[in-house]
Amino acid sequence: MSLTTALRGTPYPYRENSLNLFRLFLAALVLFAHSWYIAGRGVGPMLHGENLGGWAVAGFFVISGFLITRSRIRTKAGEYLLHRVARIYPAFLVCLVLTAAVFGPISMLVEYGSLAGYLTTPVTPAQYVWGNLGLEVTSYDIGRTLDTVPYPNAWNGSLWTLYFEFICYLTVWVLGAWAVFRKSLVPAVILFLGSVAVWVNIGLATRLGLDLNFTLLFKLLPFFLGGTVVYFVVDRWGMNRWIGIASIILAGLIIVFVPGWGGQAASPFMAYGLLFLATLVRQPRWIARNDVSYGFYIYAWPVQQLTVLFGGLAWGMPVYILLTIIGTSVLAVGSWFAVERPAMRRVRGGARTGAPVRAPSV
Repeated sequence: MSLTTALRGTPYPYRENSLNLFRLFLAALVLFAHSWYIAGRGVGPMLHGENLGGWAVAGFFVISGFLITRSRIRTKAGEYLLHRVARIYPAFLVCLVLTAAVFGPISMLVEYGSLAGYLTTPVTPAQYVWGNLGLEVTSYDIGRTLDTVPYPNAWNGSLWTLYFEFICYLTVWVLGAWAVFRKSLVPAVILFLGSVAVWVNIGLATRLGLDLNFTLLFKLLPFFLGGTVVYFVVDRWGMNRWIGIASIILAGLIIVFVPGWGGQAASPFMAYGLLFLATLVRQPRWIARNDVSYGFYIYAWPVQQLTVLFGGLAWGMPVYILLTIIGTSVLAVGSWFAVERPAMRRVRGGARTGAPVRAPSV
């Protein structure tokens, strides 16, 4: 077998992969990592100062970069933007409202036995919803709720990434208007390398007075653009198992031996490796048809806080984590069937009754 033959790829199986399962697993890793903070048991497993949740978010972003870039290349600008808003925003808004209207009052009753002052004590429920409507989370607490838990006054420490996810969507939305970006791998590679260079020198941003949002954006943008690069690679040359295996090994080596910016630099290898693994691992048919990973991600934190309030820690961390997985799964399934899938079907015209709806989630 010649080297050319060995490296020849096959078209990526967009309909026959396990990306829904992989994203759900990454969301579960975020829940696991946050459990230690929320329970007041330290920071949990870490690598180069980043817990497992941070690395799981990196996995979300590389997969998202791949799929979202494909969506932009294949759809018109208006259609693309409408689909992206429909995928993220309705479920996000419902989560905010549920937190303010249901979770917050439950917390008040458990902690104080009364709802006195709930509607008027800053941050009021209305302020919580209104202040976070733009995806940029500026309020994490509601009044006196969650004052008595180990990680106080924070209803959802996971939502902050959605703002930067959507900025990445807008970045690809703008880039997709340029023919040179749509037809060539080179611009994507240049942008990716530029984003990594910014992250490597992120200390300069602080000295120049740039805010935390700038730092967080360039912490996550290289992962997304790494997925973008891999989209163009796979679109032109297909998926090759030997390159997939090599990518997994290279990603691991770079992440382990290059602290600080190794994860960002390794993101194309992460993306290729995860996409390759998703062609090997089989997923249950129900998960293939129902992407509950986004709902799992956005509801895990409030479920974890409520579980603490109701004494779930008394049985130890393993039982606590199991209880939160069960509670989060119920809300994630409800979010998918009641909010996310209907919203996406609405913007797509409600066609293809019973057909699976596959859309990237953060």
